[in-house]
Amino acid sequence: MERPQDIKQRLAITVIILFHLVGLIGLCLPQSRAIFLQLVPYHLLLMMAVIVFTHQPFNKQFILFIGLIFGIGFIAEWIGVHKSWLFGNYRYGDTLGLKFNDVPLIIGINWFLLVYCAGVLMQRTGVKNNWLRIITGATILVLLDMLIEPVAIRFNYWHWADDVIPIKNYACWFIISGLLLFVFEKFEFKKQSLVGAILLIAQFVFFGVLLLV
Repeated sequence: MERPQDIKQRLAITVIILFHLVGLIGLCLPQSRAIFLQLVPYHLLLMMAVIVFTHQPFNKQFILFIGLIFGIGFIAEWIGVHKSWLFGNYRYGDTLGLKFNDVPLIIGINWFLLVYCAGVLMQRTGVKNNWLRIITGATILVLLDMLIEPVAIRFNYWHWADDVIPIKNYACWFIISGLLLFVFEKFEFKKQSLVGAILLIAQFVFFGVLLLV
């Protein structure tokens, strides 16, 4: 007999694959693209719900972790948008939804999803050294950002000054990702289900295909 957690895991993975596949088809087809772009923030909220649904144990420590990553990620983006000290000179479009002081609120959730999924993936590799997990995880997130950037520009997620993605962006992605993965390690989450790793892989496939189409 399957354990409840195994059932939750299978359900979550099904939702991840299904919604990324449907979203991919919707964005690839010109007839449906505008509608699916409006759904991007809700897609991220759904992925957040999937992660929360499968994380064990769901306790005050986990809630604190979510809040901390959301806050640091949002502040980093605010500094980037208003000061250009981080990432470079860029501004957000309308695709990511409701903004606070020119920064989409959903961007904090996106940072949580990326950091959690990369952190879980690295823990599942069995690598014992914390710093090696952090450095490798941050590198993976930079590689993902390299796929995301051209797609994000095309779909009005954000735009760079002079349409040039600066090297500074990737350097800061590595530093911020490493910092947040360090926070992940400090919270000492035990190895979680496959859900986080599957979501990260789905992101690579999703943006990789959109980049090629």
